[in-house]
Amino acid sequence: MLHERFISFSMRHPRAVMAAVAILVVAAAAMVPRIVIDTDPENMLPADQAARIFHNQVKKDFTLWDMMVVGVVNESHPDGIFNPATLTRVHDLTREIQKIDGVVRQDLMSLSSVDNITQDGPGVVRFEWMIDEPPQTTAEAHKIRDAVKRLPTLDGTIVSEDGRAVGIYVPIEDKSESHRIATQIEGIIAGFDGDEQYFITGLPVAEDTFGVEMFRQMGIAAPLAGLIIFLLMWLFFRSVALVISPMIVAIATVTITMGLLIGSGFTVHIMSSMIPIFLMPIAVVDSIHILSEFADLYPRYRDKRKTISVVMEDLFRPMLYTSLTSAAGFASLAFAPIPPVRVFGLFVAFGILLAFLLTITFIPAYVVSLSEARIAKLKKEGSHAHDNHLLARMLRGVGPRTLAGSKLIVAVTLVILVVSVVGISRIQINDNPVRWFRPDHRIRVADRVLNKHFGGTYNAFLVLEKAEDADGQQKLNAEITALLEQAAEGDGVDLRAQWKDLYEGSGGAADGARITGLVDRVAGMIDDAEGRGAYDEAYLWEDVLSALEDAQIAAKYFQRPDALEYVEKLQGAIISSHLVGKSTSLADIVKTVHRELREGDPEYYSIPATSPAVAQTLLSYQSSHRPQDLWHFLTPDYRQTMIWLQLKSGDNKDMASVEHHVNEFVANNPPPDGVTMDWAGLTYLNVVWQDDMVKGMLNALLASFVIVF
Repeated sequence: MLHERFISFSMRHPRAVMAAVAILVVAAAAMVPRIVIDTDPENMLPADQAARIFHNQVKKDFTLWDMMVVGVVNESHPDGIFNPATLTRVHDLTREIQKIDGVVRQDLMSLSSVDNITQDGPGVVRFEWMIDEPPQTTAEAHKIRDAVKRLPTLDGTIVSEDGRAVGIYVPIEDKSESHRIATQIEGIIAGFDGDEQYFITGLPVAEDTFGVEMFRQMGIAAPLAGLIIFLLMWLFFRSVALVISPMIVAIATVTITMGLLIGSGFTVHIMSSMIPIFLMPIAVVDSIHILSEFADLYPRYRDKRKTISVVMEDLFRPMLYTSLTSAAGFASLAFAPIPPVRVFGLFVAFGILLAFLLTITFIPAYVVSLSEARIAKLKKEGSHAHDNHLLARMLRGVGPRTLAGSKLIVAVTLVILVVSVVGISRIQINDNPVRWFRPDHRIRVADRVLNKHFGGTYNAFLVLEKAEDADGQQKLNAEITALLEQAAEGDGVDLRAQWKDLYEGSGGAADGARITGLVDRVAGMIDDAEGRGAYDEAYLWEDVLSALEDAQIAAKYFQRPDALEYVEKLQGAIISSHLVGKSTSLADIVKTVHRELREGDPEYYSIPATSPAVAQTLLSYQSSHRPQDLWHFLTPDYRQTMIWLQLKSGDNKDMASVEHHVNEFVANNPPPDGVTMDWAGLTYLNVVWQDDMVKGMLNALLASFVIVF
């Protein structure tokens, strides 16, 4: 049979087998320097997964970045953080963080980098830095405190409502740089004195730090696992020369498998970093069976070749079946929808089969290469009364009792199985990357402290989108064409051909940008007609312009008061659920600027009654030091807006509860026609991929039962 030829060849040519294994190991090890490490849990989702695509599109449309949160807490000063010394350190820390490579400097949010919005005369708004220069007196610090309290977009977000903590929201270009940036910030903080406490948290830094520490621990755990296995085998066989062989099989299996994974172009994800830990013990199992039986049978045959042949013939079939079923079980993970899980499962399956192949070739080759004296010494060292070991005595006692109580054991097992099935049916998917750390880990501590003070450090984004009016272009064209036909027939002024050229030249669409282009061109036609003295044409073009301006306002949907009022109502419902600590939207910006345009009167903290009035607030806001902030909440075509939700907990259950609460509100308060909603943000993505993972694992488990059977 084929396996007999393999084994026979290995015993006849042990050096060739060992050389072949060595060549494979060296070739695989040469691939290791090409390793690409991926610590991003977002990549647990396929690149074409709908939620992930939408999340990345939202980040692009609204120019959003993943954010870390640096918290400065002062519990000892009577004024909390609003004292000159603390605010000076906050100011200095902000400036130093902005210098770090990878930080999006212009979008960093801190007291030193946001505007104070105040009234500066009737219809005029003043924008000035909240902290341009650090305050020198307590009165100046209190003035900053009072200014923050007037701005809902800052109170509870940048400064805690109790005034004891201030947050610095650090946007980063690439969340895979979170750990490095956090480490640099910690280095800056180490140079500060004072009574303040400093904390760094946020999902990006938690996920990246976990990945870094996970790989570091895997680098320790894998060799440690190998050492423990080696010591256990030495305890069993009392021969270093003999137990080296399964260790070589294990090391070769791990090296070749990981080399193949890296050489094939796969990134080493958190899941695949655990492959060595799984393969190390699996790879030595068959070898232990072989060596154990070899040690028992050698005294009978007194011939190493004859003994190993008998052992391999006896064990080949059970080793093959256990290897195939184990490999099939892991290969069933290919049915999971999570790419790193599929890679993990398939390469562990490959490693198991590779370990089997190495075992039936390398172990016989190694054993026959040992001298008879070495093998005889092995048996002598292992000849102590192994039948009197504690485990052997326990098994002798358990055996009769097991036979006597067989029916009871089967009954209890069935009861446990039924209870377990009921338990599995009640499983709840819940996780939080921050909770992957020990309770005393600095990130866990920071998470507890900052979520106690602020609205929340976990971000989710609810995006509202107004669909384009498919019939808008026809309606607009029909309205203006009818106007021009009436003028041609009644007044003898015929501009239909000119309008046709203008309309078709615009692309014939009714979106905001093209309507704006039409407005500009029609305004030019008015100037041209007036310059020629053709006032009848100019008056008619003005009517066309009026219709276009109405269409322009309609196209800028989230400039309409009714649209913003729905956003405001939705925000109120979200906050009332007590699941979200703080929310910020375009409505908050509009209401704040509107109040200051109306001389700072609190009664005017509201959405203006007309679209032009809303437009005025937005135009005023764009004269601030951070005009780009508007586009974090609104797209330039005014058809999408976003509500920024801050959650105090990143648990899947809490995010899912927020989603459920919003769905209930929408069911009872449907959005205006054509408006749809969807979710983005890392907190929401964690719900998606973990839900997919659990369901995928269940499918893989069921598939493994079928495949193994």
